[in-house]
Amino acid sequence: MTATYRRQPYRRQQGSHVFTFSSLAELMAKATPERSGDALAGVCAESAAERVVAQMTLADLPLKTFLNDVVIPYESDEITRLIIDSHDKQAFSLIEHLTVGDFRNWLLSEQADSETLAQIRSGLTPEMVAAVSKIMRNQDLILVAKKCQVVTAFRNTIGLPGRLSTRMQPNHPTDSLNGIAASIFDGLMYGNGDAVIGINPATDNVPQAIKLMQLMDEVIQQYQIPTQSCVLTHVTNTIEAIELGAPVDLVFQSIGGTQGTNDTFGINLSILEEAQQAALSLNRGTVGNNVMYFETGQGTALSANAFHGVDQQTCEARAYAVARQFDPLLVNTVVGFIGPEYLFDGKQIIRAGLEDHFCGKLLGLPMGCDICYTNHAYADQNDMDNLLTLLGVAECSFIMGIPGSDDIMLNYQTTSFHDALYARKVLGLRPAPEFEQWLLETQIFNDVDKVRLNDQLASPFSKVIKQVS
Repeated sequence: MTATYRRQPYRRQQGSHVFTFSSLAELMAKATPERSGDALAGVCAESAAERVVAQMTLADLPLKTFLNDVVIPYESDEITRLIIDSHDKQAFSLIEHLTVGDFRNWLLSEQADSETLAQIRSGLTPEMVAAVSKIMRNQDLILVAKKCQVVTAFRNTIGLPGRLSTRMQPNHPTDSLNGIAASIFDGLMYGNGDAVIGINPATDNVPQAIKLMQLMDEVIQQYQIPTQSCVLTHVTNTIEAIELGAPVDLVFQSIGGTQGTNDTFGINLSILEEAQQAALSLNRGTVGNNVMYFETGQGTALSANAFHGVDQQTCEARAYAVARQFDPLLVNTVVGFIGPEYLFDGKQIIRAGLEDHFCGKLLGLPMGCDICYTNHAYADQNDMDNLLTLLGVAECSFIMGIPGSDDIMLNYQTTSFHDALYARKVLGLRPAPEFEQWLLETQIFNDVDKVRLNDQLASPFSKVIKQVS
């Protein structure tokens, strides 16, 4: 199956003025809520009026359009080929008669329950979910994402209803093993680390990556912690580490939504397939075999000058097609990390985080979010508190846990060990079940916590949690 890049104009008359959008990519870009990255790329709407007209035009577009008119040519981009060639017609049949606007209304309806959303996910393309997100309010994105249940597993189970996991990030500016170990134990004392203990190495080479893998494996094995570890090094380094006998749990890679973006990362679909098979061959999981960990972020394609005139949020959603191909344990949108050139302030960061979480969950991914900002962005920790709370309501799979919310190696602001405790307490969320049991057995969680958890289990909603888990 092939789709064409038609440069077909899309027109809409509003009053006496006719608005013309020269291609699907332009229509999508002009319909996107305001953000600095699209302005930098020169693809954004020129006025609020043009944005509204573009959204109205997009709402009237049949979903079938996205199978026949692509934003990046099929012939020149392997991500487009992946999206089109892997499309599930049978799963799509339930909604194929809908327009983008109808799809929004259906997603918000009682008909679109968790089971039905799971049935259609392989029939959705990234462009379809990006399009519908552009005409949704923040509350719409939260409501629908909460209905999407995506469960993955390795040494524990991620994404069950009523759960919120954390990626512990014990980075150190010199990769000091003592410093990293101190941060790991600090995080564990706060109940963090059930999604993964993941280190960004300051020195990125294979020998150093193996040292860090061995450190984390020693801690996990000695204390019998039901969690997984990951060194966020290049995928080819991890493949080499596996060949050298290193204790690799998860394979990490940053990915983008265009072939050109992934070229700048030094990866392609074939390399990712090789890495997945290498990790699976180790058979280190105990309750599941999801072995991949991907990170993404709006603006990646623009920073690589590989966006092809496509807005940054649509490029981001296309990266989820790459992730979906490899059944990951975790997918993390590092939402505010690139800087204000792409997401200018707290409002834009919050909107992008909700969009990414919605699009990823709707496509069937275990979405987490690094709720973060750089020090030169027009944002502060109150904005991050807001996004943290909103994503907690939307049942985000995991967030970051970092000492003091300040990553001293990567030099950006994110969420702390304490922030995870806040979100779990105020929203009644709990860690992954296997990790939670370990916290109780080791008395990191005490009898008071146990009583609180049992009280939650007695609630009507928690009966559903108990059945699932």
